Amino acid sequence: MKYLHTMVRVQNVDESLDFYCDKLGLQLLNRYDSEQGRFSLIFLAAPGDDDAQVELTYNWDGDTLGEGSRNFGHLAYAVDNIYETCQHLIDGGVTINRPPRDGRMAFVRSPDNISVELLQSGEALAPSEPWTSMENTGDW
Repeated sequence: MKYLHTMVRVQNVDESLDFYCDKLGLQLLNRYDSEQGRFSLIFLAAPGDDDAQVELTYNWDGDTLGEGSRNFGHLAYAVDNIYETCQHLIDGGVTINRPPRDGRMAFVRSPDNISVELLQSGEALAPSEPWTSMENTGDW
C-alpha cells in the first residue's frame, strides 16, 4: 500500500492556491479541469516530497463547506524553522491560531477552515518572543 493524497474541498481556487502555494510553500504538481464534470482537481506537494500530495477539489457549481477542521482533522508539515515560517505566514495575512510557544508546533487554517499543523523539523527551537506570549486565536 502506498499513500497517494489527501483531498480537501475548496470554495475559491485563487484564495486556496495563494494560501497553500504562495504562503505555505507547496508546489503545484498537476491540475485537471473537467468541463463535463464541472470540477477542478489540483495536486500540490511540499518541495521535494511529491509522494505526499494534497488534492484540492473545486466544484464549479459550488459546495457548502462547514467547519472542515473538526470533521476532517488536519494536514501536517515539517518545517525547517517554525518561527520563520509562522512570521512569513503572518506577513502574508494568515492568522496563527495556535502559536509555536514551545518552539515545536503551530496551527493555522486555510481559507476553507482546514487546520494545518506545522511541526519543527528535528529538535524544538528554544522558546522565543513574541511566540511564548502569544495567545491562541480562534479554533485550530
